[in-house]
Amino acid sequence: MKLYLPYSNSLTEYKRFLTREVKCGEIGIGGNNPIRLQSMTTTDTMDTKATVAQSIRMIEAGCELVRITAPSLNEAKNLDVIKKELVAAGYNTPLVADIHFTPNAAEHAARIIEKVRVNPGNYADKKKFEEIEYTDSAYEQELERIRQRFTPLVKICKEYGTAMRIGTNHGSLSDRILSRYGDTPLGMVESAFEFLRICEDLNYHNIVISMKASNTQVMVQAYRLLVQKMMETNRNYPLHLGVTEAGDGEDGRIKSAVGIGTLLEDGLGDTVRVSLTEDPEFEIPVAKALVDRYSSERIKQHQAIEPLVTENGKVKLSYDPYEYKRRESKSVLNIGGHNVPRVIADFSERESINPATFFPVGYNYSIPLDKWNINDLACDYIYAGNNAVDFEIPGTLGIIYNSETWKSIKNPVRQYPLFCGEEFFKSEKVHGELNFVAITKEVLTKEFVSKINNTAHVVLIADGFNPHAMPELRRLFISLAEDNCFVPVIIKRNYKNISEQDFQLGSSAEIGALLLDGLGDGTWIKQQNCTSPQVANSTAFGILQATRTRISKTEYISCPSCGRTLFDLQETTAKIRERTDHLKGIKIGIMGCIVNGPGEMADADYGYVGVGVGKISLYKGKEVVKKNVPSENAVDELIGLIKEHGDWVERNN
Repeated sequence: MKLYLPYSNSLTEYKRFLTREVKCGEIGIGGNNPIRLQSMTTTDTMDTKATVAQSIRMIEAGCELVRITAPSLNEAKNLDVIKKELVAAGYNTPLVADIHFTPNAAEHAARIIEKVRVNPGNYADKKKFEEIEYTDSAYEQELERIRQRFTPLVKICKEYGTAMRIGTNHGSLSDRILSRYGDTPLGMVESAFEFLRICEDLNYHNIVISMKASNTQVMVQAYRLLVQKMMETNRNYPLHLGVTEAGDGEDGRIKSAVGIGTLLEDGLGDTVRVSLTEDPEFEIPVAKALVDRYSSERIKQHQAIEPLVTENGKVKLSYDPYEYKRRESKSVLNIGGHNVPRVIADFSERESINPATFFPVGYNYSIPLDKWNINDLACDYIYAGNNAVDFEIPGTLGIIYNSETWKSIKNPVRQYPLFCGEEFFKSEKVHGELNFVAITKEVLTKEFVSKINNTAHVVLIADGFNPHAMPELRRLFISLAEDNCFVPVIIKRNYKNISEQDFQLGSSAEIGALLLDGLGDGTWIKQQNCTSPQVANSTAFGILQATRTRISKTEYISCPSCGRTLFDLQETTAKIRERTDHLKGIKIGIMGCIVNGPGEMADADYGYVGVGVGKISLYKGKEVVKKNVPSENAVDELIGLIKEHGDWVERNN
């Protein structure tokens, strides 16, 4: 247990971090305003008709701020035309100019629309991936150069009442920041603070800040560190939340919910953008569903949770909120220790259990049951409750029964009991290798933990029924650490009678938040009247993938497209996914342009980046290895590159 500076008003009670209000046109961001929803157009900004039409679709879907790219002065000038047409059509939604590399475009846009977004990594710098040794004097000279470049924009924003977002991106940190702070959350925060200090010196405070990354661990740590640094220095600027290049479909929604939801759980965030490789109007319902979880009475009126120990303004935690490290636990069979987090599928409510109900679509069920081709997205255990499993169990699968049912099984091979709390210690019969014991925070008395500590072959199932379940379960883990308990713990959550989208977003936010702090040795998601068993299973693996705690499939770091995109991003992403989605653990970046491409996909193993109309550059890591590949050949060339570096495997049919 260590003491850490807080990054939230409370880690055991839902309270929004109170920020200052920033005016953006007619709406307020931060303060006591609701969490605002926004998205970004994907049309060519010079195509006024298409941009206006798409903006209207976004607004009618619930978008409260419309962001439009302005890569040059021409696009910035056309924002005035777009705004006038929107107003003429009866829409006064604030517009945001998205700026990279072009101060003259930002300065023009700031005079005509409500907000500009600048990226401190490339507003005054061009990234070359160079490591430079700076003396303190040389570093100060660089800061002065930035001040001179940035000051005109700040003065214009101040004069015209224009808001600004200082938007740090993990993948586009300047070479200067990388050389001094490294590719770290601290570097991201300092990148924003360099620009923030210039604004404050000019008495300009109409500012929103973001710390976006495609890696949810980095993203969450950076936002927390930003808030902690602001609290230390009596700052309280509003936060724009987002996971960059989250991807599309289920993966994009889960990844966004893990990153954004983790912060919303602790009351952080004033405006949200869910970045999906889909048309922007489809982002808004996802963002709204996620935000609504924290604006409802469900979470505001939760049951009281035991406060954390504090000392001199710091909180005592069993984990480091600013650096990922998995909770130490002993290994019991294949759970805990250095084993990957396990997935338990719940089939206790079903009338019958058969293979097709819990394995992903695509399995060949015609082959003998003892020769199932169980892949990396198959659950590790099934909770059958009191139901009989009357088929031959494949060798990698375990079955969990309620303890009394388990005791009646004559030959319980790979079949294990579930006890409820103290029931385990009263039972005359237990399993010699693995016993599951369900607990809640109330069960964890000093006496109970002492007995568990002296018992082998036990895995705890941590359940919670508080409307704000995540902090209650987090408090449970901290209590275990306070009593030096290293027994493995599976995180269990229960969902009933909600939509499939709410099920995915809610489980991703709650379970993902715990996993990002290194808490938990597996997941058990029980759903009743929410979705199918297959979706529940894929959601569990998606959460583990998004938190990077268990990699079981290909990861696509694909941008959401914008007016800078040089090819059909959705179609291309689908083509690449179709041919590569069997490559477990490979990360492929698919970027529409070079503005954020090389930086944002720096975490990827391979990259596919638009560099001109019909032209693609291919990357291995951060290095471009093939330039100006014709787009009609680029996917084949990407496959060839993967094969060339030994990362290709043939698909099992």
